[in-house]
Amino acid sequence: MQSIIYILPELFISISVMTFLMIGVFVKKSFKLVNLLTVLSLILALILVLNQSTIPAKIFNNSYIIDDFSIFMKALTLLFSIFILICSKDYIKSTNIDKIEYPIIILSSTLGMLLMISSYDLIIFYLGLELQSLCLYILASFRRSDEKSTESGIKYFILSALASGLLLYGCSLVYGFTASTNFEIISDNLNSNNTGALFGTVFIITALAFKVSAVPFHMWTPDVYEGSPTSVTSFFALIPKIAALTVFIRFMYVPFINVIDQWQIIIIFLSIGSMIFGAVAAIGQYNIKRLMAYSSIGHIGYALAGIATGTIAGVQSTIIYLTIYLVMNLGAFGCIFMMKRENTFYENINDLSGLSKNHPIFAFGFLIILFSLAGIPPLAGFFAKFYVFMAVIESKMYSLAIIGLVTTVISAFYYLRIIKIIYFDRPKKPFDKIYDMGLKVSLILSSILVLIYFVYPSILTNAVSSIKIY
Repeated sequence: MQSIIYILPELFISISVMTFLMIGVFVKKSFKLVNLLTVLSLILALILVLNQSTIPAKIFNNSYIIDDFSIFMKALTLLFSIFILICSKDYIKSTNIDKIEYPIIILSSTLGMLLMISSYDLIIFYLGLELQSLCLYILASFRRSDEKSTESGIKYFILSALASGLLLYGCSLVYGFTASTNFEIISDNLNSNNTGALFGTVFIITALAFKVSAVPFHMWTPDVYEGSPTSVTSFFALIPKIAALTVFIRFMYVPFINVIDQWQIIIIFLSIGSMIFGAVAAIGQYNIKRLMAYSSIGHIGYALAGIATGTIAGVQSTIIYLTIYLVMNLGAFGCIFMMKRENTFYENINDLSGLSKNHPIFAFGFLIILFSLAGIPPLAGFFAKFYVFMAVIESKMYSLAIIGLVTTVISAFYYLRIIKIIYFDRPKKPFDKIYDMGLKVSLILSSILVLIYFVYPSILTNAVSSIKIY
């Protein structure tokens, strides 16, 4: 009975999915109802997560863990899933993808992420990963009449299936050479002399790098971001990153902690490659969703730099970075949802020409978000990078810090180019006036949080400082 209490959020979401499916079948034109119920169920699940005990509890034969880390990451997952559904309501209706399956698949994917975040066993982790991934395949190709959407779904499915194969092979090697799928037992049995298990570790890291779209396993990201419906792209850019980075941290610091000398160089390589490629490849992009894809690759590089330090301070800096990144990206996609003219959504950066003349408040919000993404002080994005670089420097990884600083300067170019287009180019026809209150609130809230973070940064650092990795 005690175990059931710990998985109440997951049980509630599972029951909600089955209930909403029945509502969708028996109630005609039930999208609005199902979408509203999905948001309410996510809110209730968030309340259940926040009410969970923070004392580490390992249930189901130590295969599922509830601790500060998992609670914090689950709260982020549920909170930003709610905001994505609220933000994209108008877009979903305008693009005729307002089918009851859409919010239900989002809910199912979120359930898979919650399982991943609390997994303490290779089998539970894989079950959560596949539940999440299967839903994401469907979401990417949800607009079946659009060739780009269908193509993005197929590309993501094929490449993700390859990554899942590598992951399974890695898990089987680790299981075979450590005699367990439990993280603690793997940690006890894994050492630098266990060559077979080390090979498995490399395969698992490769698959996880694919899930977070780190270079050189990023190839799916630009095409899937561009081809998917924008509401799905916003979901891709935010929510799966939380679960994947949580699992990345958990793997590196629990089962693989005793072989840190072997995996640390791999994470450093992934971090450097992602930072450089994300900064350079985005320069020539004119589709804003592709630009956001390369931007996310670069930001993952900074997040991985914190993990590469091998210290708790480094992990905590990564968690702070991820939290601020989520707020910034929510604001960025809120702005992209507003690029609507005569009921058509635009994605070319040049369509933002002279935005400040016609939509000054919208333009100012976008300005704040872009400056923050570029890491300009005193905005939240600057502090996110500052915490990571401090952790890297404290670990005496000076080369990694220098590369991070240089790529930050390079990446500032393409963010500043958008600001130049918004404020100095000749105005185009104004975008439609937005009446969606949820979208407005999300954009205003994210802009304010990014803008005033420097006033009281300790509210986040204090929340994260107590997090330990078990």
